[in-house]
Amino acid sequence: MSDHNQDNSGIQRRHLLQGTAGILATGIAPFVHAQEKIVLRYLGTAVNQDKAIAEKFKADTGIEIQYVAVTTDDVTKRAVTAPNSFDLIDTEYFSLKKIVPTGNLKGIDTKKIKNADKITTLFTKGEVAGKKVGDQGTAPKKVMFLESEKSKKFSATPTQYMTLIPTVYNADTLGIRPDLIKRPIGSWAELLNPEFKGKAAILNIPSIGIMDAAMVVEAKGLHKYADKGNMTKAEIDLTIKTLIEAKKAGQFRALWKDFNESVNLMASGEVVIQSMWSPAVTAVRTKGIDCVFQPLKEGYRAWAAGFGVPATLSGKKLDGAYEFINWFLDGWAGAYLNRQGYYSAVLDTAKAKMEAYEWAYWMEGKPASQDIKSPNGDLLAKAGSVRDGGSYEQRMGGIACWNAVMDENEYMVRKWNEFVAA
Repeated sequence: MSDHNQDNSGIQRRHLLQGTAGILATGIAPFVHAQEKIVLRYLGTAVNQDKAIAEKFKADTGIEIQYVAVTTDDVTKRAVTAPNSFDLIDTEYFSLKKIVPTGNLKGIDTKKIKNADKITTLFTKGEVAGKKVGDQGTAPKKVMFLESEKSKKFSATPTQYMTLIPTVYNADTLGIRPDLIKRPIGSWAELLNPEFKGKAAILNIPSIGIMDAAMVVEAKGLHKYADKGNMTKAEIDLTIKTLIEAKKAGQFRALWKDFNESVNLMASGEVVIQSMWSPAVTAVRTKGIDCVFQPLKEGYRAWAAGFGVPATLSGKKLDGAYEFINWFLDGWAGAYLNRQGYYSAVLDTAKAKMEAYEWAYWMEGKPASQDIKSPNGDLLAKAGSVRDGGSYEQRMGGIACWNAVMDENEYMVRKWNEFVAA
């Protein structure tokens, strides 16, 4: 045997060993790496496409992730019109009502997902710590399962086939500047309090902004919705009318669309109360500015995203997609996301990859026993501070509604645009 051949067989063997490690890790046998390099085209929004995750996955498995970043709406559009343009999709659960009926997604076989039975009950049963949470809007449990692998219909009860495997989820509320407000804020109604005239802002993404507005309308006692995530035309009219009146009275400093815009409005102090996302609050804090993601008595508006697989995916790419999903649930990625203030699908594998003090702060609502840092080393919270919203159980157990796409979506968007133009 020449040196050259020996060298080749050494490479072969090393790849097979890597493959074997993968089998041990996942319980499935892809033998992916022995043959060729796999590249998975990952369609999603830039927010969920983290370079560190792709790099770590490649180091662990040899499989390359190629990010395809588009807007939330375009993720759905591509899934509906160009299902061959990606190998993995990371999309919000509310988009499934548009995507699943096309037949463009394959049911994910939970028998091939090692930690499927450990996915949080928030998704599978709509429960946190054995207690039901609010399910107005598109609660994941309503769209979590398919009747069969190739079904275009959701199953009301758990089956072997999941639509998406959760990637990240959270429960959102209003961000405030306590140093500038100087009094307790406990209700969504405060967003339209004239006290904050010209210093309030709302999110200008119609399907999410209208949910925030509905939380305010209900908190003000103006109307009780049967389902904030699926309003009647009359309810849409009432909600938008309330917003237009506030806008004409000068309540809003801005209607923001972009994450960075929300950070700048808050950091500059131009705005003291607004729709906000948890990582945006974190970004303001890293500048050394007091900003709080405020728990409110009416509860949180929740959202969730997950991995889906196109119906046409097969062979090595399909094996690679399953390998990525299994890797994602295995702890490293979960710990990485938890450290940014998101929540991961499988909590105990993430816990195993976090320091005890980090877990206590992020997930149990306990005071930080030492400084809390982001994955890239930025100081997020000083020793002694407590996470906004407390523990996982308090926060995710306090959900009032979920992001959704309404039956009257087109009408709602038209009315929302009237508000933006008012």
